[in-house]
Amino acid sequence: MARVPAAQRRSMNSGELAVWRSLLDTTTELRRRLATQLAEDSQLSPGDYAVLLALSEAGGRLRSSELAASMDWERSRLSHHLGRMEKRGLITREDCATDNRGAEVLMTEVGAAAFTAATRPHMRAIKQHFADALTPAQLDALGDALRSINEHLG
Repeated sequence: MARVPAAQRRSMNSGELAVWRSLLDTTTELRRRLATQLAEDSQLSPGDYAVLLALSEAGGRLRSSELAASMDWERSRLSHHLGRMEKRGLITREDCATDNRGAEVLMTEVGAAAFTAATRPHMRAIKQHFADALTPAQLDALGDALRSINEHLG
């Protein structure tokens, strides 16, 4: 059995744990505020916006499996969410022309208009609640820290 380096065996110290808890608490509160503001400004949920963003970036159409993967959502979760969005006219689903087992998700004109209308206020809210709280040096340091964590996670 391989030996685990001592640095990996030790428990978190109180400072590390405090920063970890602060990260969890802060991101939870930030997400809550952004979700509330998004709903007030556009009647879109964060999930709606994420779906429309992914579709927008893909030219308005994606296979449902690709959409689920790009959002890191389970297919069943996405399917239920798409059903609610379809009832509101934000998206439609069509059988995939190249694979009869798959479906493609298409952003409708209503969905595109809702996404466009939501984007500017959503970006303002992100700036207000996130970027404006940090100095440029803090923002750079946070970006560097997040890159380090992502690299560590591999």
